Amino acid sequence: MIKRFDILFAAGVFLLFLPFFMSEGLYDIYTHLNHIHGFIMAFIKFAILATLGEVIGLRIKTGKYTQPGFGILPRAVVWGFLGITIKFAFIVFASGTPSFLEYMGMQHARAIFAGNLSVGRILVAFTISAAINLIYAPVMMTLHKVTDTHILTTGGTIRGLFTPIPFASILKGLNWDVQWNFVLKKTIPFFWIPAHTITFLMPSDFRVLFAALLGIVLGIILAVANMKK
Repeated sequence: MIKRFDILFAAGVFLLFLPFFMSEGLYDIYTHLNHIHGFIMAFIKFAILATLGEVIGLRIKTGKYTQPGFGILPRAVVWGFLGITIKFAFIVFASGTPSFLEYMGMQHARAIFAGNLSVGRILVAFTISAAINLIYAPVMMTLHKVTDTHILTTGGTIRGLFTPIPFASILKGLNWDVQWNFVLKKTIPFFWIPAHTITFLMPSDFRVLFAALLGIVLGIILAVANMKK
């Protein structure tokens, strides 16, 4: 059930981002920082938005926005670094996939991708999305699950986050039925590939931001996945 605090939480999030839409000066600062500090901005955007998604996911599971050991700050740090890898992957796949399409016989794929909206541009964006989600996303999602487990087992503290991660034991203990049959096999083809097709149709300055906003959706998806246990 929706409670009063849920309304206040949603209002707070809305008011946090409202100035960027209302103030042309703030918007200009945002675009300028994106150009000169793209990786730092990716860290900040994912640290805030993807962590927000996990907080909402916790609310769905438990009825609370936080709880002892959840580790909001460590999760933000992890998402920030994952955001840097996502920014890197976006650069690599958005540049490399059109070149691959040209190698495979699609003439002027790079020019089509840089041009106006068309069937060809949608096809290129879809191919980029499929490539990044089939090659990069499974590794990123599994790494996130490992770090998420590590944060919980170390009490949700920053100090615990930076202790050695027992990758082998965590990977052995993962619920691979949920991780494979739901998180990877269902969300990638039915949600992430279509969603990131839209992402790659956007101007480059907004792709990482939109992906970070999708991180809120990811938090909800992960909440549903955990409830499936």
